[in-house]
Amino acid sequence: MVEQIKPRYSSVWISKMAEIPQDAWDALAMPLKTPFLEWNWLNNLETSQSAIAKTGWLANHLTLWRERTLIAAAPLYLKGHSYGEFVFDHQWAEVAERIGVQYYPKLLGMTPFTPAEGYRFLIAPGEDEDEITALMVHEIDIFCIKNRISSCHFLYVDPQWQPVLERQGFTAWLHHSYVWENDGFQTFDDYLTVFNANQRRNIKRERKAVEKVGLKLQALTGEAIPKSLFPLMYQFYADTCDKFGWWGSKYLTKRFFEQLHHDYRHRVVFFAAYHEQAPHQPVGMSFCLYKDDRLYGRYWGSFQEIDCLHFDACYYAPIEWAIANGIQTFDPGAGGRHKKRRGFPAAPNYSLHRFYHQRLGQILLPHIREVNQLEAQEIAAMNADLPFSQ
Repeated sequence: MVEQIKPRYSSVWISKMAEIPQDAWDALAMPLKTPFLEWNWLNNLETSQSAIAKTGWLANHLTLWRERTLIAAAPLYLKGHSYGEFVFDHQWAEVAERIGVQYYPKLLGMTPFTPAEGYRFLIAPGEDEDEITALMVHEIDIFCIKNRISSCHFLYVDPQWQPVLERQGFTAWLHHSYVWENDGFQTFDDYLTVFNANQRRNIKRERKAVEKVGLKLQALTGEAIPKSLFPLMYQFYADTCDKFGWWGSKYLTKRFFEQLHHDYRHRVVFFAAYHEQAPHQPVGMSFCLYKDDRLYGRYWGSFQEIDCLHFDACYYAPIEWAIANGIQTFDPGAGGRHKKRRGFPAAPNYSLHRFYHQRLGQILLPHIREVNQLEAQEIAAMNADLPFSQ
């Protein structure tokens, strides 16, 4: 019996998504739960000049091929700073500077500006996940060592993929998001029953405050979204970011929003607030994405200060739509000051890290276990303080 020769793999580093055939990439991305690793979304970030070298996101995607077949891929970026990540490692950079280590550039795996769980290597069905992951990690190690990259980081990782990376020696750092889960709700009133009486009254009052000024929230999806709403969403987004000054996190360009109409509106939900006297021009709007049974909040804005409109457009209207459309989880986006009181418990998420500078790893890694314990306690404390009836 002749021993079967193991197929040969070739790895290729790609400097932009446009160099990778969309069909080949999406054959790996479409089966995933997250919409943020699909070709159109990632390509749009690059072609819109949102995630490019000039803004500190130098695309450096790793692909693995068997002959001419793409069998695995990883969207990766060389980062010259830590902005737009929402995992705050600035203190690590400060430690590196104190000991004379160049922290940047670092190699980063995540969807730019998107603090939503689900990042992972894209691997073709039927392939050995551990084997393919090991091959890709090996290529990453070689690249980082050869180019004197200080570290590699994967953020908001898919929890099912996390143990695969930990078996490759990556260290997990615990964080938290706020995620609503559909506990078999059939109506918005079902959702209200989980709260104590005081918070039920508060939510009803907030929704009525929007109604009293003559506003009505309308959910718009796919083909039903007027093309004009995409550049308008940019204006809302930019206005909201500008209100927070330096901390506004205005990373996306107008072109990014405009291009969504052509290639990604099938994933978009706008929750637009229309005044009864001007039914064709929203006074405020939130921007969400959905895939299968998952909904993700991204951005929102309003040109007028309208009491409680933010809560309705970003939380209540999306939850009502989620219940009606069989959505099981809703991640409303970064931040949490308002979310936990509206039915979004703290949910753990992890980032994964490897340091190629020995001294930096020796200083930072021993403390992560203690940090994780403190974070777990914080998550438990936050969830013990939710305004639920039980």
